[in-house]
Amino acid sequence: MTNSPDFTAAVSEVLPYLRRYGRALTGNQTSGDHYAAVTLEAVLKDRETVEAASSVRVGLFKVLHTIWSTTGSPVGDGDTGLQARAQKLLGKLTENTREALLLSTIEDFGTSAVAEIMGIEAGEAEHLLNVARAEMEDAISGSVMIIEDEAIIAMDLESVVADMGHRVTGVARTRDGAVDLAKRDVPDLILADIQLADNSSGIDAVNDILAALGERPVIFITAFPERLLTGDKPEPAFLISKPYREEQVRSAVSQAMFFASTETLHA
Repeated sequence: MTNSPDFTAAVSEVLPYLRRYGRALTGNQTSGDHYAAVTLEAVLKDRETVEAASSVRVGLFKVLHTIWSTTGSPVGDGDTGLQARAQKLLGKLTENTREALLLSTIEDFGTSAVAEIMGIEAGEAEHLLNVARAEMEDAISGSVMIIEDEAIIAMDLESVVADMGHRVTGVARTRDGAVDLAKRDVPDLILADIQLADNSSGIDAVNDILAALGERPVIFITAFPERLLTGDKPEPAFLISKPYREEQVRSAVSQAMFFASTETLHA
């Protein structure tokens, strides 16, 4: 691990997911990327934490989590509207539960890795995860629109979202269909695939909807998340990798209902 080229390559491979975690923590691309950048700066100065970890990935997330914790876990200053509402809700959550949930579900770390990253015992990590799931799913409900061209996946997503207590406004398979559906039944949240049935873009569909209806949370689903996490253009705060697990969808929906600071994408 002390070999510089190997270490650099390992860090580069993790970076897109470090950005994703930072954005999910803060609900904002700029502040999330800031945490990822500060993490890299810290690691460049001192690799000890990363090299002592069970893996480079765990070590990098541990450094970011430490920085996040020592800065008071801020979610942004001067937020208004939906973001302010999100922060008010977050303040009611048990400390560290959201971080544990994100690490476990969105970033797919096992309980032992979550414990290592957060510097706690495995039993405490499991407790935090259980509390997080209960608190976040009970905190808020709303209407969810699904943009997905594969029927089986769409049915599965509908089932998961409805089971959480949310109302599904409908399923759209194309860009134009998505815009029409959103205007007929305005959703509180959008769950969108990237590639649609007619080769149109779920990203374009979401941008059209946000332009017409205004800001609202969006969760993107893609088999290639690293392609959307380059740091070169506006990117989503909430991104699920395909193939996904039900728990990932449940967590992302709960998180996105808190944060309405959706960042649009441009193809």
